[in-house]
Amino acid sequence: MRLSDLADGVTRQVENLGASVSETFLEPTVRLGVTGLARSGKTVFITSLVANLLNRGRMAQFTPEVNGTIRAAYLQPQPDDTIPRFDYESHLAALTGPAPHWPESTRSVSELRLSFRVQPTGLLGGLSGPRTVHVDIVDYPGEWLLDLALLDQDYAGWAEQALVKVRAREAGAAFAALAEATDPAAKFEETQAKALAEAFTAYLRGAQAAGFSDCTPGRFLLPGEMEGSPVLTFAPLPRPERNKRGGLWREMERRFEAYKAQVVKPFFRNHFARIDRQVVLVDALGAIHNGPAAVENLRQSMAEILAAFRPGRNGFLQRLLLGKRVERILFAATKADHLHHSQHPQLTAIIEALVRDARDQADFAGAKTGALAIAALRATVEETRQHQGETLNLVRGTLLDTGKPAAFHPGTLPDDPARLLTPARQGAEGWLDGDFAAMRFAPAELRLKPGEGLPHIRLDRAADFLIGDMLT
Repeated sequence: MRLSDLADGVTRQVENLGASVSETFLEPTVRLGVTGLARSGKTVFITSLVANLLNRGRMAQFTPEVNGTIRAAYLQPQPDDTIPRFDYESHLAALTGPAPHWPESTRSVSELRLSFRVQPTGLLGGLSGPRTVHVDIVDYPGEWLLDLALLDQDYAGWAEQALVKVRAREAGAAFAALAEATDPAAKFEETQAKALAEAFTAYLRGAQAAGFSDCTPGRFLLPGEMEGSPVLTFAPLPRPERNKRGGLWREMERRFEAYKAQVVKPFFRNHFARIDRQVVLVDALGAIHNGPAAVENLRQSMAEILAAFRPGRNGFLQRLLLGKRVERILFAATKADHLHHSQHPQLTAIIEALVRDARDQADFAGAKTGALAIAALRATVEETRQHQGETLNLVRGTLLDTGKPAAFHPGTLPDDPARLLTPARQGAEGWLDGDFAAMRFAPAELRLKPGEGLPHIRLDRAADFLIGDMLT
């Protein structure tokens, strides 16, 4: 271990000690991480969560609201001045304005502090008086979270695995041909490296559009201010027999290691390692619509995501000696409003089965885990129709692409999740029992009463699991 690494570790332990003392004796703070893969609805989730915690008229299953322990809730300036603020007000205006529309999706890390004035219940609560609890909501792309698995890989191993996926997927045909025609032992040329990186990025975008979740490195999809930099200008190549200094493969290896050191590790140290509670949003319906391969890929990605966490209980000494550990993790299947409520139990069972391996690991480590089917913002209403002598349970909303109203029946989810997960694990090319459609609905125009947050499905239960114990 290098002296600089040791000093950095000691510094972080001192910071953890200071934070622990502050939280224990002054004003407790819980850092809630919100992540998920593309199109899982992170921005809408945070916006609706904050709106419903500020105006709790729709939070009937949120224990602190039921018990009356919350005296006030208000937004405050976030403690981290170098992190962009989550633009809650603009996102809320997009969802509640006269022409409602979905806000822009997450493209980088952002943060928001929501503070509560609470009066604890019980004898000790009556003696202590009201106290302030801060909830710091940290929004970050799930693609960046998957990058943490790269820390345990070298370039040769990563490139070999990446090329196997590239060759097996339709979206990878162009890059596979380019990689095959490239001599990895040739002298390094920047123009060639750029062409390879652009082709690999195009493959990642195509794979993501086809429903695959394991599209790493994540910054290739969401580069931000790093776009075009050498740290994002590399691609997987087969290892040459002779690894020459100054050669293409050697430079690709160097840049891969730079990506881990300069992009992945700072994200882990500055953001991810400080999370107390975590919600992972999952577009399970989208994966089912895309077929068995997408479902199996999602299951594997969920296991990789949990492997990046250090789940467990956050004791005072444990924080000091080992750093924080995530003590509660919620896996939430989003877009439950795309189904009639009669199918919500099936969706919940599917998300529980999808993350079973991941949950077992977290439970064993001492973390508390949960799984729910939710809709952070309800964009549909339900109705029942008769069709050819059968009763169909439908959802009705405004189609995002056309702006026209439509009633929709996506198909019937199986009662047994194994009907989906078993063929997915076996590599089936399609569903034997029928297809499952997916529609894109626009947000509905809202007319909110005073004290009401945004309409939702089980967002109150999600909030209760994640932070309810901190506010009672």
